Amino acid sequence: MGLLPKPEIIITHDGDLDGLLSGMLLQKLSATLYGEEVRLLAYQTHAWHSRCLRESSAWVSDLAFEERMDRINWVVVDHHITTAKPTKARLVHDLGKSACLLAYELCREHGLESETLDRLVHLANVGDLFLQDDPEFELANDHGTLVKTYGFWNMYSLVNGDPEKLLDHPLLEVMRVKREVEDPMGLNWSRQNIQQISPKVGLVKTVVGNSNVILHRLLGESDSSHRVLLTLNRIGGNQFMVSLRSSDGEALPVAKQLQGGGHPNAAGAALPKSVQRVADAVEYLKKALNPIDQEDSSAKLNTESLFENVEI
Repeated sequence: MGLLPKPEIIITHDGDLDGLLSGMLLQKLSATLYGEEVRLLAYQTHAWHSRCLRESSAWVSDLAFEERMDRINWVVVDHHITTAKPTKARLVHDLGKSACLLAYELCREHGLESETLDRLVHLANVGDLFLQDDPEFELANDHGTLVKTYGFWNMYSLVNGDPEKLLDHPLLEVMRVKREVEDPMGLNWSRQNIQQISPKVGLVKTVVGNSNVILHRLLGESDSSHRVLLTLNRIGGNQFMVSLRSSDGEALPVAKQLQGGGHPNAAGAALPKSVQRVADAVEYLKKALNPIDQEDSSAKLNTESLFENVEI
């Protein structure tokens, strides 16, 4: 591989460990190659789509490659499905690897590696790809929950931008206790609180626990009547996001119906800003996902507070 172009900026996905770790790894790589730390920016997907791309050179991680990113001296490190073909940019892409693993492979090509990073990237990869058969799956999820719980920039600040300090961080003990106490409680409650959106899509209400784990466990239950499960999350106080999960690749097509994207079994979408209440969000989802045979619009939810802390 040739030398990477010097970036003006490094951009990553805000909101999860894969985005944080891949961004920090690329920042560390740029400092190794060019002797200076390049500014890191992070965006949620919906905000990224509306951002103007003014930089003449940039490295981007964990944000799906689009035609507008096909620019000279741009490097995109990602693992989401894309139909865009790079002709000018350098695209480092593999559906079977997390963005942080792809970024770490670039680091290793340039001599930047350590046993700590080996282990941390492995755990992050297991968590982001939801590799449930890995013996360290629960520990991997605890690392991922750090960012979900405390926030992207808070964790970045706590480790001073050093990715190696994320491994075995003291706050992981808090995540372990939360998992052991909250997840079983939340799963039992959510099992009784699933609302049908369409014949194959169910809306899961959550009050406590890791919603990602809860949805996957619900999907694995033999009596599950829905092939896609989603949760609602209010972002910025005035807009809803939906997070969709499946076990057979059906989450992504449903997300695309909502103008969203992601992975086959883990996807998301932003609802229109005009949707201000939970009841409105439910009605919007029913209309969008039942275009022919819409369900009775009189069924309303009055429990908006239940969705304030749901994870995407």
